Amino acid sequence: MTGNGVDWIALGLITAECPRIIPRLLSFFPDPADALRSTPEEFGRLGLAESQFKDILSGALLERADEETGLLRSMGGRAVGLGEPDYPALLKHIPDPPLALYCLGDPGAWNEPVVGIVGARKPSPYGRAVAENLARELAGRGLVVASGLAEGIDTRAHVGAMETGRTIAVLGTGLDTCYPRQNRRLAEKIAATGALITEFPFGSEPRGKHFPQRNRLISGLSLALVVVEASLKSGSLITAGLALEQNREVLAVPGAITSTLSSGTNALIQAGAKPVTRWQDVVEELPGSLRNMALESERCGPAEAAPRSGEEKRVWGCLGAGGPVHIDELASRADVPLPDLLAVLLDMELRGLVRQSPGKYYTRSL
Repeated sequence: MTGNGVDWIALGLITAECPRIIPRLLSFFPDPADALRSTPEEFGRLGLAESQFKDILSGALLERADEETGLLRSMGGRAVGLGEPDYPALLKHIPDPPLALYCLGDPGAWNEPVVGIVGARKPSPYGRAVAENLARELAGRGLVVASGLAEGIDTRAHVGAMETGRTIAVLGTGLDTCYPRQNRRLAEKIAATGALITEFPFGSEPRGKHFPQRNRLISGLSLALVVVEASLKSGSLITAGLALEQNREVLAVPGAITSTLSSGTNALIQAGAKPVTRWQDVVEELPGSLRNMALESERCGPAEAAPRSGEEKRVWGCLGAGGPVHIDELASRADVPLPDLLAVLLDMELRGLVRQSPGKYYTRSL
């Protein structure tokens, strides 16, 4: 594809709110400059309604595109058009790639190996622990973690990834709007080490339809997508469906059959998604060279593989040399409520501190 950045931004000002016309536009106008100087008759032959192309024919689009690039420069960001060399390689091949991407941070992050992690906005302690630890382990082995900056699983995935590596947050707003507001500081940290990206121009507020659009970018950037917790009607299942349409690997974290938060992930597993119980399950689905690199790397040193919180230290102390301890007895000995204990044990298991045996018995693994 050809075309300069400003032309792609200009055309993207239209398609950001109507991505379904992207495939037809690209098939008819591989160069955005051709679309910007086209005629109503040509757009009519393409099958577009007048409301979809009248703004494309307006010279004001290029003026707006110049304004967008000026705003980007003022905040230290940049835009990359679909036909430019820095455009994400994987994203280029989805059916409806955004014509322009706005980026704050390092655009190089999106051309490193990316794994997406998504899930519920109001997760359980179990879900939060899984997301954070999975992201920490994957990022520490050279993979970039992509998510959507939402509350819950997205937030924990970003936080975990930044402890050991980099993360990409894909926004459903313009770069000048942080949603949710409480994640503003998190967004600043992500931009400092990874990247904030969006297809939406400045001034774009959070709208309901923006988030399914954003989700196709999370999956499109990723080699594999992991769903941590999701109900049957969750937006995360929409993302999983998009990932399958884009020929991405879809994995899911199993959960209790009594939990609504796990009904969606358990359904994905029933439908054929690979279950994830450790970071290696994700890495094993990556292309050969990446898989070998990540599996052979060892992130955790002795200092990292030690109990951290007071709860972890109590659990560690209860798992002495006396053999496996049942989870109910462990909850009583360590004085930790069972739901919290499950999250603590999962965290410790992911870090290689404890090992689970059949029947919910636990022992030290070090």
